[in-house]
Amino acid sequence: MTTETFEFQVEARQLLQLMIHSVYSNKDVFLRELVSNASDALDKLRLEKLRDDSLDADVSDLHIRIDVDKEARTLTVRDNGIGMSYDEVGQLIGTIANSGTATFLQELKEAKDAAGAEGLIGQFGVGFYSGFMAADEVTLVSRRAGESQGTRWTSRGEATYTLEKVDDAPQGTSVTLHLKPADPENQLHDYTSPWQIKEIVKRYSDFITWPIRMVPEAGDGESAPEPETLNSMKALWARSRDEVSDDEYHELYKHISHDWREPLETIRLQAEGTFEYQALLFVPAHAPHDLFTRDFRRGIQLYVKRVFIMDDCEELLPPYLRFVKGVVDAADLSLNVSREILQQDRHIRMMRRRLTKKVLSTVKEFMTKDADRYTTFWREFGTVLKEGLVTDSENRDAILAVSSFATTHADDEPTTLARYVERMKDGQDDIYYLTGESRQSIENSPHMEAFRDKGIEVLLLTDAVDEVWVDAVGEYEGKRLRSVAKGEIDLDATGDEKADEEREKQAEDYAGLLGWMREQLDEDIKEVRLSARLTVSPACVVSDAHDLTPALENMYRAMGQEVPRAQRILELNPGHLLVKGLNQAYKEREDRSGLVESAELLHTLAVLAEGGQPKDPARFVKLVADRLERTL
Repeated sequence: MTTETFEFQVEARQLLQLMIHSVYSNKDVFLRELVSNASDALDKLRLEKLRDDSLDADVSDLHIRIDVDKEARTLTVRDNGIGMSYDEVGQLIGTIANSGTATFLQELKEAKDAAGAEGLIGQFGVGFYSGFMAADEVTLVSRRAGESQGTRWTSRGEATYTLEKVDDAPQGTSVTLHLKPADPENQLHDYTSPWQIKEIVKRYSDFITWPIRMVPEAGDGESAPEPETLNSMKALWARSRDEVSDDEYHELYKHISHDWREPLETIRLQAEGTFEYQALLFVPAHAPHDLFTRDFRRGIQLYVKRVFIMDDCEELLPPYLRFVKGVVDAADLSLNVSREILQQDRHIRMMRRRLTKKVLSTVKEFMTKDADRYTTFWREFGTVLKEGLVTDSENRDAILAVSSFATTHADDEPTTLARYVERMKDGQDDIYYLTGESRQSIENSPHMEAFRDKGIEVLLLTDAVDEVWVDAVGEYEGKRLRSVAKGEIDLDATGDEKADEEREKQAEDYAGLLGWMREQLDEDIKEVRLSARLTVSPACVVSDAHDLTPALENMYRAMGQEVPRAQRILELNPGHLLVKGLNQAYKEREDRSGLVESAELLHTLAVLAEGGQPKDPARFVKLVADRLERTL
C-alpha cells in the first residue's frame, strides 16, 4: 500500500509542541480523553445500527480494550465502534480544523498555572493530541463500519504525519502510544503499569456505559488470563444521591462537556407517574469559547432505558439554556426516535418545560442563597439567559426574577428590577434605561444629563440582546420600561404654572430657529425641538417613541432583514451658549445661508455624542477645519 506524507498546519505544529513539552501537571488526562473518544465511537455505531439495519457492522460485543506491552513500551486503546474512513482520518486527525485552535493556543499561553492550562484540553476538542504528552510516536488504525478498507495514521508530533490504506484493519479504531522512556525517579506516570491504568480508569471513567477491558498480567507459568472489566458501568443518574460522590458527578460532567473544570452546580431530577424519566444536569462554571457561534453544539444527551439515542438533543431545553449539559433518561420513548419525532412528542415537551423551570429555580437559589455563585453564573451566562426574555414568554417572569443589570446606583453592583422599583423616587412612574456599547459610553451620553442631575437611577444595558428584550418585556410590575433616548422626556413637569409659562415663552422664542433648522436638515431628521433632558451638551438626537433605535436597525440588517431607516429627532438645549448664539444670529440676519453649516455641524456633533457616525465624514472634517481656521 502507498504511504503518503503530509505536513501539519502551523497552528497544529505549535499545539503538538505544547503537548510534547507539556505544561500539564496531570498527564493522566490523555487516557481519559482516549477512553472518552472510544466511548463516543461506540455510541455512534449503536445509533447508526438502529437507524440502518442493513449496515454491515458487528454490534454483538461493543467494548473498549486497553492493552499494555511493557517490553515494547506501548499502550493501546482500541474500540470496535463506528471507526473512520480514509478521508475522515485526514480531516479529523491529520489536521486541526477546529476554528478555536488559535484561541486555545492563546488561552494556553495566558493560563496562570498548570491546573488552568489542563482545563483547556477538552474545551477545544484537541483531546486526541494529548497522547503526545506521554508518547514519542502515535499510531492510529481505523476502519469505518460497513467499509472493507482501513487507514493507518502515524506521527511523531513533529512537522509531518503519514496516511496509509490497510486491508487487515478490524472494525473501529485503535490508538497506540509508543511511550516515552521510563523515568526511574518518577513512577507516577508509568503507563505500562496495569495497576496504574486500573486506577486511572476507575477514577475518571468508571461511569462509562461500555465495558473497558484489560488483560491482567499473567504469573510465571500461567496461561493468558481472561480480560477483566475495569469500570462498573453504572449510570450515575440511576443511582441514589447518597451512593454517588461529588467527584463522580464531576467526572461525568467532564466526559459529557469536554470541559475539564468542575461544574458550578449539579441538578438531579426524577419524574414518576404516567411518564417516568431521570435527569442529571450540570451548570458549567465557565462559558465555552464558542457559545455564541453558529456551530456551537448544544443540547442534552438523550437515553431511553439506558440506551444512548443522541448526544445533542436540542429539544430538551430552549436555546437560551444551551450552556447546560447533562443526561436525560426516559422510560417511554421509542429507541428509533428521530429529531422530527422529538419535535412533535408531547413527552419531550413535558420534559422541556420541567427541566427549564428546574434550571431557572436553581439560578434563583444562587441569587438568594449564594451570592458568589450567582455572580459567577451571571458573568458567564447572563447575556445568553436574557435571550429567553424575547423567546420564552411562558418563563419571562422567572427569567426577569433572576436577571440583574448594571445601573447608575452603584459602580460595581448590578441590580434587579425589583430593587430598582423599591428605590424609585416619589412620583416616578417609569423604569429608565439606556443601551450602548459600554458603561462608559452610556454614562457619558448627553441623554443622561438631566437624570444625573436629578439623581434618577438609570439601567445601563450593554449587551446586544438588551436592544430587543426591553421592547419584548415592555413593563415590570406595572412600571413601563422607558429608554432615556426615545420620545419626549420632561423631568421638570410638575404642574407649576410659572414653570409652564416659562417653557411656553422659551418655545415661542425658538420657534423660528426650530422650523428653519427642520427645513435645512430635512433629509436627516423628522423634527427639531427643545430638550428637557440636556443640561450640559448643546444638542442630542433621539428616536421617536415607537421607532427602532439605530443599533436595532443595524442588528436586523446584519441578520439579513431590510428595515427602513427611521429619521431621528434633533433636540436643542436652550440654555447652552452655542444654541443661544445660533438663535440670536437667526433672528438678526436676513441672509441665513452662513448658518446652514452651523446647523449641520450641530446635528453631526449630536450624532457623534451618542456614538454614531457622520453621514459624510469627509465633509464633516472640512467644515470643522474651516471653522477652526476662522478662529485663528
